Formats: sequence, structure tokens, C-alpha cells
Amino acid sequence: MTTVQFHQMSDGTQAEYELLHGLEREYIAALPDRIMDGLRALDDGIGGYQVTRLQHSLQTATRAERDGADIEWIVAALVHDIGDALAPENHSQMAAAILRPYVRAEVTWVINMHGVFQQYHYGHHLGLDRDARDAYRDHEWFESCAAFCERWDQAAFDPTYPTESLEYFEPLLRTVFGRPAFAPATGCE
Repeated sequence: MTTVQFHQMSDGTQAEYELLHGLEREYIAALPDRIMDGLRALDDGIGGYQVTRLQHSLQTATRAERDGADIEWIVAALVHDIGDALAPENHSQMAAAILRPYVRAEVTWVINMHGVFQQYHYGHHLGLDRDARDAYRDHEWFESCAAFCERWDQAAFDPTYPTESLEYFEPLLRTVFGRPAFAPATGCE
């Protein structure tokens, strides 16, 4: 059997669900490949900057690594804007949702909130509330998010910064996204 016969999930058999489960496991195992493709797609996106979104993402990850960040922060920095193409109005939440099963809660929260926190660096030029992040001032990871944006994200638009390649970061990405989802050992349960 290569295709299930049911038209409603409630009519499926054990054999059909075992087939689907096996196919799903194969599909999940290829997630790093799809994420790599999604990152490559950032090379063709929003114009106007001196670097592409891919270069920005690579530079953010390079800055994180050179700052001594652990693997979860580096990979999060790499994929933090992966949602730009499909969810430009909530790209932070999309990236956080992709990361959530594989990284600790602090990293997920920071990526989820980085769009609001990043506004601190430019919002006043567009009539936005640059202090919108202050609504989270009492949150335990406020400082982590402010630091992510200050040291790595907002600083990563420099076309002269010596930046590592996507291939350089690929083993780290494959390590993080090759983990079991929501594994207690990673704190992402």
C-alpha cells in the first residue's frame, strides 16, 4: 500500500496509520533541508538594504557565534527572519513556531518577541512606539531579547562585516533540527 483508502480520518485502519506515520517520520527528517531552502530563498526578498535577508541572517548568526553564544542561540539567530517571505507582518512568531520544538523556552520567547524589541532601534523614524518593548519589562527574558536585538540583529546590516556562509552553519542547523521534538533534555517540552 502506498496510499490510504479512507476519505475520513475516523475510517482509517491501523495499517494505513502505520504507513502514514512512517511517511511523516521521513518528512520530518528532511526538515533541515527545507529550512536550508527557506534560508536560501531569503537571498531574493525585500530590497533597499545593503545586504539581502539571507546575508542579514548569516551575519546575525555570525555575530552570535563570535559573541560566544551556544548552538541554540546561533541557530535561532540564523532562522530568526525566515518568516519574512510568508508572514511579513508576524515573521517573528513564525520563526519562533519553527524553533519551538527544538530549543529551550527562552530562545523561543526571544525570537517570538524580537520584532517588537527591534522596533526600539527604528520605530521613532516611522511614528511607531519605540518603547513598545517596555510592556515586557518585567518578563524574565526581557534583557535576553534586548541583547539579541542590540548585539546581533540590529547590528547585522553591514555589507563589510566578515560573515560566515550558510554552509558553515549547516551542521549546527542540522544538529538542532535533528533533535527529537519537545525533548525534555533541551528544555523545550
